[in-house]
Order: sequence, then structure tokens, then C-alpha cells
Amino acid sequence: MAGIGIRKKRAWAAYGYALFQFSNLLLVAILLLRPPALSAELVATAVSSAVVGVALAVLFFFAGRSLAAAGSERGLAWPWIAVSAFFPLLLIFVQAFVMPTGSMEDTMLIGDHILVQRFPAPHPVRGDIVVFKYPVDPTQTFVKRVIGIGGDRIKISDKTLYRNGVLLQEPYAVHKTDYVDSYRDNFPGEPNVSVDKRAFDMLTNHVVNGEVVVPEGAYFVLGDNRDSSLDSRYWGFVSAADLLGKPLLIYESEDRQPNLLQSDHPFQLGRIRWDRFFRLL
Repeated sequence: MAGIGIRKKRAWAAYGYALFQFSNLLLVAILLLRPPALSAELVATAVSSAVVGVALAVLFFFAGRSLAAAGSERGLAWPWIAVSAFFPLLLIFVQAFVMPTGSMEDTMLIGDHILVQRFPAPHPVRGDIVVFKYPVDPTQTFVKRVIGIGGDRIKISDKTLYRNGVLLQEPYAVHKTDYVDSYRDNFPGEPNVSVDKRAFDMLTNHVVNGEVVVPEGAYFVLGDNRDSSLDSRYWGFVSAADLLGKPLLIYESEDRQPNLLQSDHPFQLGRIRWDRFFRLL
């Protein structure tokens, strides 16, 4: 569009493209400054894009000045301003994530692309799905469902979940193994696998009468795929300070293997799950 406008000698075609490149610099700044932290490879790519954006912004700004000095038409400014403002403003409110594992099946599948509300800050209630920084490694991002908030008492008996002594009806929860695990399915109990020190603290200091009591300002979370989820049973509570947002919808979905980056998993039309597009969460 900028090229067509410049060929027609409209100054705002050049000014507008310069403004659009400047807005891309704001996008790069947002991605670099907010959690979760990007990998070194992605940081290098973002910085390279920013350098190219600066060069293009300067080049087209002076092209616009040259057109204006030559008496060319001004052209329309508002479409360029609107487009340039849209994407930075959008990223203030939402962020895109990709599900890397099957811990939230069948609510979310591996390869689901989700939009997450980042602003205003989330204040989840019981049953909400949340995105948060993994307490064991804050550079990783996890997605789980809030089961308990401050003061709640949590217990699992033979794969059945109780909160405050009441059996929970959970249409979203699935169990994909037939056997009963002594710790995973009868919680809290004696761990039969390696658990994080935060889980040991939870089991030592926050168990009363065979139930985990969630402290204030924290959340107890589980994956919907209860038999295959690394969740609060294994690393303890999620702090409110670690919450990043609440998923809004699945905007795209691609059948892919667990934990593969897009660069390791090139796009193929046949893997697109069209029926999952725009599902609300």
C-alpha cells in the first residue's frame, strides 16, 4: 500500500509507512521487556528486526518530506495512524502462546495457539484457566486450572477431587490411565517420585487433617489431563505474583509433537485443526 501511494506521489504513504515501522519498534520493546523472557535466538532476531525498522522508518520519513516539498498530494493520514496504533495497543492487552504439552487435554491440545488476556491483571476464581510463570523455572510458562484459592482445603482420593470436603463435578477433567497411583491419585500423601522443594514445603507445612490448605495469596492448580500433568502436586502453589494472564480463545491449532518449536516443525496445511479455530476458553 505504501508503494502504491508513493507511486501516486502522496506524502502520507511514505510518512505512514515510517510510522508503521516505528510502531513495530514498540512491539519489539513489549516482547523484550515483559515476561516470559525470550530465548537468546529470539532476542537476536528481535534486535535485528528493530535495526531494520529504524532504517526503514528514517528512509520513508525523509521520502515523505521530499514528496511534501515537491508539492505532492498529502493523502490520508488516519488509516496509517489507525493501523500503526492497533498492534502495539493490542499486545498491551493480549499475548499469544502455543500449548507445548498435553497436560490440559482435552480442553487444550498440543499445538493450540491461544490468546491470553494480560491486562488488566487477572484475578482468577475457582475453575478459571490461568497462564503463569513456572515456579521452579520462571523462564518457562505453564497453563493450568485453578482448583483452590486462599483458605481452600484440597484432597484427591482414588482420582476423585474434593474441595472443602465437597466432591467436585469436573466435566473438563480427564483420566487417561487405568491404574491408581499412590501419590498422584491419593493426594496429599507420601511422594513416590521426585518432587520440588516447594512441594515438600506444601506437604510439610500446609497439610491439615489429610487435606492441603491453600495459603492466602496463592493458588493450587491442576492440569485437566489429571494423569499426565506436572502441577501443584509436584511443585506446590502458584503465587499471585507469578500469574501472567487468563486464556481467552484458541485462534489457531496445528497437530504437532510435544515441545517442538515452530522452526523444528514447519507448517503443513494437512495438520491444521480447522474445527478448533476461535474456541472460547
